[in-house]
Amino acid sequence: MVPAFDDWRDVPASWKGAVVALGNFDGVHRGHQALIARAGEEAAARGAPLVALTFEPHPRRFFVPDTGPFRLTLPPAKLRLLAQYGVQAVLAQRFDAAFAGLSPDSFIDDVLLTGLGARHVVCGYDFTFGARRGGNVERLREEGRRKGFGVTVLDPVMREGEIYSSTRIREALRAGWVSEAAELLGHRWEIEGPVELGDQRGRTIGFPTANVGLGEHLRPRFGVYAVRVLRDGQWRAAVANLGRRPTFGKLQENFEVHLFDFAGDLYGQALRVEMVDFIRPEMKFSGLDQLKAQIEADGRAARSRLLA
Repeated sequence: MVPAFDDWRDVPASWKGAVVALGNFDGVHRGHQALIARAGEEAAARGAPLVALTFEPHPRRFFVPDTGPFRLTLPPAKLRLLAQYGVQAVLAQRFDAAFAGLSPDSFIDDVLLTGLGARHVVCGYDFTFGARRGGNVERLREEGRRKGFGVTVLDPVMREGEIYSSTRIREALRAGWVSEAAELLGHRWEIEGPVELGDQRGRTIGFPTANVGLGEHLRPRFGVYAVRVLRDGQWRAAVANLGRRPTFGKLQENFEVHLFDFAGDLYGQALRVEMVDFIRPEMKFSGLDQLKAQIEADGRAARSRLLA
């Protein structure tokens, strides 16, 4: 795992003098990957470390605290993906009232220059910073010229006239289009969470499931998915159901994962679940017999799609 810090005042001297990639990086999608790659080129040219500056919690959560779950990547997944694409250290700046109140000048002087000793920064065309989003890329360029750090602003990264964006990926997942989301991301979307104690109903009908905590993850379309689960360093075939289980009159959202050809206790473990294909929407059944028959059909469909 890459070194990570949660406050600009705690960045050690060894990580200063960096090229800094700026952004929320939710999903670490293809647009983000292009930005990181460009920052990597700048870092290599200067013999400097490549550091990502991102924010936790997501500023949207801070400013609109009652918004529903919307995150594509929670911190562990974001750190893993940033490292995968070449980032060497991460400042996941704690986004609280004090940080939100920093002026644009303080963001540049205190965070970028004092905290990170930034030699060069790379950001997207729409990056804003400072209280009330008072700073933009033009301000960043102007201050860079005055204060001696370089600035690269990336134009929108496009696919067939459409900008790669976290918003578009969320829309795809809410529609159940996991293949489309994977194409936009450049990797399959995952839900990662602890296995929690459920009502253990699955084992009573011969279909035990792991109840994976959803946390702040975006809720994709309710229904059944073909998935893969990382277990002991290997991706294992599985089928998952996301929803409220209307057959049993439940209201709480559950993400229940059944690993094929597996027997064991997963409680308390963290599972990474890779979404491969959407099989069907959530349904209500007339009784257990109908439910069991559909579960068996879903299992066959998942195995088939995972082999495709």
